[in-house]
Amino acid sequence: MAENMTEAHTRLGDAAPRVDARSKVTGEARYPSDMAVADPAYAVLVTSAIAKGRIAAFHLDAARAVPGLLDILTFENTQGQVKTPSGIFGGREATTLESDRIWHDGQIIAVVVAESFEAAREAAYRVGVDYEAEPPSAGFDAPGAEERATAGIEGGRQDIRVGDADGAYAAAPVRVEARYSTPTQHHNAMELFTTTCLWEGGRLTILEPGQFVYRRSYMAEAFGIAPTDVHVISHHVGGGFGGKHSGVARTALIALAAKRLNRPVKLVATRDQGFTIATYRAETRHHVKLAAGRDGRLQALAHEGWEVTSRPSDYNVGGTETTARLYACPNIATKVSIVHADRNTPGFMRSPAEVPYMFALESAMDELAVALGMDPVELRRVNDATREPVGGLPYTSRPLMACFDRAAQAFGWSGRDPRPGSMRAGDWKIGWGCAAACYPTHVGASAARVLLSSDGTARVQVAFEEIGQGAYTMVAHTAADRLGLPISRVRVELGDTDLPPGTVAGGSNGTASTANAVAQTCELVRARLAEAAVRANEGPFVGADPATLRLEAGTLAGPNGSEPLDKALARIGGAVEIEGEYVPPGTPSGAIGRLARGIPTFTGGHFHPDRIQYAFGAEFVEVRVHARTGEVRVPRIVGAFAAGRIVNRTTAHSQLMGGMIWGIGSALHEETEIDVRAARYTNDNLADYLIPVNADVGAVEVIFVADEDTVVNPLGVKGIGELGNVGTNAAVANAVFHATGVRVRDLPIRMKDLL
Repeated sequence: MAENMTEAHTRLGDAAPRVDARSKVTGEARYPSDMAVADPAYAVLVTSAIAKGRIAAFHLDAARAVPGLLDILTFENTQGQVKTPSGIFGGREATTLESDRIWHDGQIIAVVVAESFEAAREAAYRVGVDYEAEPPSAGFDAPGAEERATAGIEGGRQDIRVGDADGAYAAAPVRVEARYSTPTQHHNAMELFTTTCLWEGGRLTILEPGQFVYRRSYMAEAFGIAPTDVHVISHHVGGGFGGKHSGVARTALIALAAKRLNRPVKLVATRDQGFTIATYRAETRHHVKLAAGRDGRLQALAHEGWEVTSRPSDYNVGGTETTARLYACPNIATKVSIVHADRNTPGFMRSPAEVPYMFALESAMDELAVALGMDPVELRRVNDATREPVGGLPYTSRPLMACFDRAAQAFGWSGRDPRPGSMRAGDWKIGWGCAAACYPTHVGASAARVLLSSDGTARVQVAFEEIGQGAYTMVAHTAADRLGLPISRVRVELGDTDLPPGTVAGGSNGTASTANAVAQTCELVRARLAEAAVRANEGPFVGADPATLRLEAGTLAGPNGSEPLDKALARIGGAVEIEGEYVPPGTPSGAIGRLARGIPTFTGGHFHPDRIQYAFGAEFVEVRVHARTGEVRVPRIVGAFAAGRIVNRTTAHSQLMGGMIWGIGSALHEETEIDVRAARYTNDNLADYLIPVNADVGAVEVIFVADEDTVVNPLGVKGIGELGNVGTNAAVANAVFHATGVRVRDLPIRMKDLL
C-alpha cells in the first residue's frame, strides 16, 4: 500500500498533466468511427444540388448496378419508418427523408449503403435527381426572406426595456451610433461528422461523437422505443465546439439503414457535407446606440440584433441578454429578430450568443471612448457595476476591472499613444486594442459513480463527454483531491449511457456540473468510511466526529491519528462503491431523472431570481498593419480571466489560449462564403475556409485572476471553455482602428478593408 502512494496527493488547482495525453498522441484513444463492429456496411450521403424546390424524380438504375450495393434510402421508400427527431434545444432540422421538399442546399435526400465505402461512394455519384427548383433566399436582404421578432416565440429571447433609452440618447452630450455584422462560420473540427449504428434485437447502439451522450431519447422518439433501449458510446470527440451538441437527423437515417439491413452501418460524412448536414454560427447584424455624459458614464444603451435561420426553425441566440447587463446604464432597449432564409438550421458555436453580440458592443464602446477622448480601459472603469442594470440584481462576483488592470499591466498599455496611426515600426502601423470578455456561469444536474478499492485506486464513472477540453483530467483531478490520492491512482470512464447520466459538454457548464457531482460522491465515500471507523470504537477514531475525518495520502486521518486506507476499507468489505448526484439549487425537481431521459436542465447566468452569475476577462491585442499592402498580423495577445476556482491549471490554460486564438480567427479569417444567387456555400473545405495557423499567432499570454465565488456552486467553479474567445474579435478590430484610423465594423477584417 505505502509503495503505491509515493506520489504526492493531487490538489485542486494544481497544474497536473492531462491523463489522456499519451493515449491521444499514440493513437490508443478510440474515437467513435475507430471502434470496430462486426461485418459493417458503409453509407454515403446524397445531398441536394439546389437550395429550394422539390424532387421531381430519382433515377436509380445506374446506382443499383454498382456491385456490392445493398440499399438506397429515399423519401419514396422510407416514409413512416422513422419520425423526425427534435433537437435538444430546439432548432428543428428538415433533413430526414420526410418528403420531396428541399429546404436548403446540401440537404440529405438519399442514403446509399453498400458492402464497401468505395462501392457506396460510386453508387451515390450515380444517383440521378430531377428537381423542380425555385429561386432561393440566401439570407439578409434577399427577396423572399422573412423577418420575425423573437419576442413571444418559443425559445425566443425577450426584449429588454429599462427607462427611456430613446429619450436619454437624444438628450445626451456624447453619442455613438453604428451598425456591425458578423459572417456565417462553420465549426470544422478535425474529426468529421460520423455515425455507426447497429441493432441487437430491439436495442439500438450508436457510436457517434457528441456533446451529450444521454441524447438517446431523441433516437427513442424517432423509432418509438424506450430510451433505455438506446445505447450511445462516445469515449472521445475530436472537437465539437457546439457542432456535435445533439441527436441529429442523419443519426436516425443511419439507424434506419441498419434496421432495414439487420447489420451495422457506418457513415463518415465528407468535409463539404459537414457544412450542410450539421449546424453553424449564423450571420448576424447589429445596430448599437450608446450615449454618455462628458464624464463617460453611460446614459443610454440600445442594441438591436438580427440573425439568419432556416425556413422551418425559429432558432436564435439573442446575445442582448448579455450586452444589456455588462455595464451600468440607467436606460436600456434591446430587440432581436430572426430572418428566415433557404439555409440549413444554424446552431451553437463556441460562445454562440456572446461572440457576435459582444463584438458589436465592445466595438461601440471603443468608438465611444474615441468620441470622448477617453482611455478605453477607463471608460469601462467608470461604467463598472456590482449590480446588473436590468433587474438590479447583484453579481456573485464582479472582477472585470481586476482583469483589465492585470492584463493592461502585462501588456504595457500605459505606453500606448492614443492617436490613431501614431505608432509605427518601419512599414508596419502598430495598433493596440482591448475588449471585455464575459460568459454566463451555468451549471446543471449530474450524477457520478465512485469505486474506491483497498489497493489505493479509485474508479470514477460519469456519462460526460471528452471533446478535447480535458474532461478525463478534470474528473480524475477532482476525485484525486477529494479522495486524497495521486491523480495517477484514479481511473476515469466517460461517454457511455451505461454510466450515470452526465450533463452536456457545452455552455461552459461541464466542469462546474461534473466536478461538483464527482466531489459530492467522493464525500459520500469519505463519510461512509468515517462512520464505519467511528462505529468500530477502536484505534485513533474512538469518540471522533465522523465529519472531522479526512482522506489524505492513502490514509483515513483524524485529529488524533490515522490508519491506512486498506484497513479502513476492510470494515466495509474491502471496497466502497457509491453513486451520487449534484442538483444545483433552483433546478426543478426530478432533474436527474429528466437528464437520464435526455433532457438537461441548467440554471445560473441571469436565470436566478436573486443574483447574476458570470465569468469575466479582458483581452489586449497588438496588431501590425502593413502600410502598403494592408496585411494584418497579430504579434501578441494578452488575456486575463477570472473564472472562479480553477480545477486544473494546465487544461484551463489550454482552453483559454485556444479560445483567444479562435477569437483571432473570428476577427481576421473565418467566413463561410455564400453564392447569394444559389444560396450555396462556396468555400466548404479546409483549403478555402480560412483559419489561423501557427504563422498567424504570435505570443499568447494567459493570466488567471483570483475569483473566489462561494455562491455559484459548492466548488466555486465557473466555465472557461467559451470565455476565452469572447471579445477577441472586437479587441482586434479596435487595434486595427488604432493602427490605421479605419473603423471596420463588418467581420472578418481583410486587406481590402484597409487599402
